[in-house]
Amino acid sequence: MSTAGGGGLRAEICRDDAEFGRLADRWTSLYARCSTATPFQSHAWLHSWWVSYGRPGALRVVLVRRADGELVAAAPLMRARGPLPVLTQLGGAITDFTDVLLDDSCPDAVPALAGALARAARGGVIDLREVRPGAAAERVFGRWSGPRRRLADSLCLELPAVPMDDLLQRIPSAKAQRVRAKLRKLDALGIDERVVTGEEVPAALERLLRLHQLQWQGRGVTAEHTSDRFAQHLARAVRPMVECGDARVTEFRLAGDVVAADLTLMSPRLAGGYLYGADPVLRARKVDVATMLLRHGARETSASGRATLSMLRGTEPYKRHWRPETVPNQRLMLSGRGAAPLLWLRAGAADARRGLARQARERAWVGRAVGGRGGGGRPRRGRPGGPPPAAGRPGRST
Repeated sequence: MSTAGGGGLRAEICRDDAEFGRLADRWTSLYARCSTATPFQSHAWLHSWWVSYGRPGALRVVLVRRADGELVAAAPLMRARGPLPVLTQLGGAITDFTDVLLDDSCPDAVPALAGALARAARGGVIDLREVRPGAAAERVFGRWSGPRRRLADSLCLELPAVPMDDLLQRIPSAKAQRVRAKLRKLDALGIDERVVTGEEVPAALERLLRLHQLQWQGRGVTAEHTSDRFAQHLARAVRPMVECGDARVTEFRLAGDVVAADLTLMSPRLAGGYLYGADPVLRARKVDVATMLLRHGARETSASGRATLSMLRGTEPYKRHWRPETVPNQRLMLSGRGAAPLLWLRAGAADARRGLARQARERAWVGRAVGGRGGGGRPRRGRPGGPPPAAGRPGRST
């Protein structure tokens, strides 16, 4: 489909896998002109995800071009499974932030993309999960003339991108002293940090995934982390991302052996720790791996001039120690007027699922607390707040 729009812009839908691959250069140029983009909107990430996880015939990437072919807007979408006409984002459960791309220098890009999306949806719904506050998709949502809904999605935790000494000032002095003692222990052990180069990325990712499995052996590793398709996705996506500055892989060595590895994704505004692995030998030596990674991330992120150190999705207790800011992702639903009943039905079902999940968490927490007191000991710490980690999502675990 190709249609003309205002300002000499032309909209089309890319349905062909090979054509999507050939968009790399123009997509990367648009990505650089969209100030709100995160690495999850890079062509390297999205195309690699599609190769690993996409379904034949489901691709629906909406594009807006100038007359010379330059992209000014893009929405990476696909048709969702099932009989209902629903378009959802590329990236799936392993992607922490969803968004569209809009050229900051082209004011006509927003209405042009909104119109193209309305035509693409026809009698269906566009359902965008995990939209970060301030994302470009909010501008399209604001211009939408048909039915729309904004729902809550996953919670993310964020810290300011400042050196470790400044982060320590955010926590009580007693805790800060304990953290300083952990850092001194790390220094005494002589753990070296090294950021790997692009050509070293494939081997480093293999070590990272192996360490991640070792770290969680016998404790319930996320199944997707062990899958071939996830490993292949990272192998394809991360090297070009490292080479252009959208990602960083760091290895931590003890006596010459790699004992931990970390993958951090980076945009001009933020850096987010995506996945790490640690050898159980560190736990045996009582090394606080989370503190080690946070110090490294804080140093690298603050030195690069970025404003935010994101812990991405999830509100795990170890993240809360640093008194981060809670930033809720959003779920944006859009439809034409003829598809309003489908939108309300889908939104209502989403609200109901969140309500049931919240009740289940609260019951589990109360049960643990009562059980702990009934046994005469201290109540075990539950996690009554925040959504559960998304199934199959390889965010950080600790």
